[in-house]
Amino acid sequence: MANQQPAYRAYTVVKREGQDDFWLAIGAAFMHQDGDGYNLVLQALPIDGKVVLRLPKEEKADQTPKDANVSSNKSGPRRR
Repeated sequence: MANQQPAYRAYTVVKREGQDDFWLAIGAAFMHQDGDGYNLVLQALPIDGKVVLRLPKEEKADQTPKDANVSSNKSGPRRR
């Protein structure tokens, strides 16, 4: 798993009154070598217990993906 790319990114979605939902990256899922399952590696736990898995997006260091809204803090998490 050390050199393997994640099959999915894990997020928790924070509902915000009067604003877009905030997608906070909390981990990743890696496919088993036999292809029959995943290891879910979380760096944080969601308050509501719900984890959303999404396919990772190709991101270049100097370019924002067309479909991602990035928060004003460049080191911060993504909003979707």
